[in-house]
Amino acid sequence: MANASGLAMDHLIPGEFTNASSGTKYRIHAEDGAAWLDFDDPQTPPAKGRMKLDYFLGSGHLGITYLYSLNKYLLESPAAYYTSANGYDMKPGFGGLREMPPAIPMEATCLRCHMSGVQHSDPGSLNHYSEEPFHSGGITCESCHGDTREHVLTGGKAAVVNPATLDPERRDSICMSCHLEGDVSVEKDGRSPVDFKPGESISRYLSYFVYVSADATARGVSEVEQFNTSMCKRASGSKMSCTSCHDPHYTPPAAERVAFYRGKCLACHNQPSFVREHHPENPDCTSCHMPRSKAENIPHVAWTDHRILRHPAMNLADASPVRSDDLVAIFSPSSTPRDLALAYYAAAMEGHSSDRERAYTTLTAAHQANPDDVQVLRSLGILAGTGGDSQLAGELFRNVLKLSPTDQTAASNLAVVEVRTGDLQGALALLQPVFNRNQDSLGLAMNLAAVECLLGNGTAARSTIETALKYNPGSRELTNRLQQTSSCTARLK
Repeated sequence: MANASGLAMDHLIPGEFTNASSGTKYRIHAEDGAAWLDFDDPQTPPAKGRMKLDYFLGSGHLGITYLYSLNKYLLESPAAYYTSANGYDMKPGFGGLREMPPAIPMEATCLRCHMSGVQHSDPGSLNHYSEEPFHSGGITCESCHGDTREHVLTGGKAAVVNPATLDPERRDSICMSCHLEGDVSVEKDGRSPVDFKPGESISRYLSYFVYVSADATARGVSEVEQFNTSMCKRASGSKMSCTSCHDPHYTPPAAERVAFYRGKCLACHNQPSFVREHHPENPDCTSCHMPRSKAENIPHVAWTDHRILRHPAMNLADASPVRSDDLVAIFSPSSTPRDLALAYYAAAMEGHSSDRERAYTTLTAAHQANPDDVQVLRSLGILAGTGGDSQLAGELFRNVLKLSPTDQTAASNLAVVEVRTGDLQGALALLQPVFNRNQDSLGLAMNLAAVECLLGNGTAARSTIETALKYNPGSRELTNRLQQTSSCTARLK
């Protein structure tokens, strides 16, 4: 965990590849003591350039990606290294694009499981950090033991959080905060997981939901969920946790790994039939009972099956015969109907169109229960807008901005409503400050330039596009729009 992130040059793996869909060539290399990502998109119009890589993210066990900062916007490389493939490929979800991807913002909620002392981005921005985005690379002592300043100053006399002495919910929250995603996770009202501290319950910050019918082995970051379905965990109850098998302070060398984990198994399964007679030809318990399987949502990556199946051929349907497309809360004792409503909304936005109607109904009920819940208001506004009710969407977005004046989603969506009603100046007044805080956003740039063109200000539109191209150099959409600004023929994206 200490090697989960750091300076790019400390874990640079040189390599190059060409994305088959776009033809873009990527090269990761060192030059003059710095790490660089070169790109060359030969299509028309061509795009060629480089980014100086600042940080790496990932221990290398599964893979590594790199981050770069441009004008204090923290962005992720579109090319990632995959250990199982021993080479580079596109970041998950970007392999099929026919041009270089737009800027990939690195949000604080993504950083928090790889860095320590992660800071919130500037208000109204996804990924602009006026100060350093995090205090330390890797997972430090504080990530599990809390504030250690007094402990250090007193030579170890002042106590720190000891996970082993916490109640099961708070003990397990330390692991769950990074090793559990579920199908959907929802932030509690007014809270961010970036603020989670060891000794608290993660359920104060997040509610986790899964589809009852989902295969937990088909997606990444589901170890905690799988583990809690295992017979080992169910038989042992709260006395068994992640640290029963994993030592946070020690990773066994490859040559010792089989013996290390076999010892963990035999600590409980210590009958002679296991110690001497159970497959003496293969001491690796995990090879049969915890095989590795592919995660459908992450290419080139296999995850260890933490269900610890007694019979290796057993599948998830055998372990959980109930089949349903309903979302249910897991490890979330304080989950509310409001959280479930937002979970269905998130699922609908991720492509589960069948959840859209249920999301609207449950969000409406949540709004009636708490009219000032910004997340609920924002989500209802988006559903209303995409459903064709611009008037209701506008009212909801205005309410969001009264409660949260720098909310970029509400402001940018309200601007679209204003354009449709003919209020171009109102749309401009909304979009300009939002773009000033999010200059790397391709969509914002396109919409702002379109409004500026509709107002006849080609110079402003050109400046907007040129600014966005610094962060999205491979965008043919932006390049084409730049050529149109002279005549200002534009429409909203």
